[in-house]
Amino acid sequence: MALTKIQIVEQIHNELGFPKRKSVEVVETLLEILKRTMENKEDVLISGFGKFRINEKKARRGRNPATGDDLMLDPRRVVTFKCSGKLREKINLGGSSSAQERDN
Repeated sequence: MALTKIQIVEQIHNELGFPKRKSVEVVETLLEILKRTMENKEDVLISGFGKFRINEKKARRGRNPATGDDLMLDPRRVVTFKCSGKLREKINLGGSSSAQERDN
């Protein structure tokens, strides 16, 4: 199951006590800032979470899997994500109490 935008809004509303409208505004503003930054070919580094990086892919030869025909793929930009060491540790330990004790 994936965490959705509306679930993030709900959690902000419940955990911080913001009105629902303000919670939506916070989430939408954050996402717009991230999109605008990446549109400008800038990386986004969120300390303790990870880094979103824009990578340039060159034109390359590919193959249509349905027909097997060769074709040229256009150059494009892709977004990659590399999680921080802290996040990786939490994921690998599954949020166990030993990870929480080290963080304190």
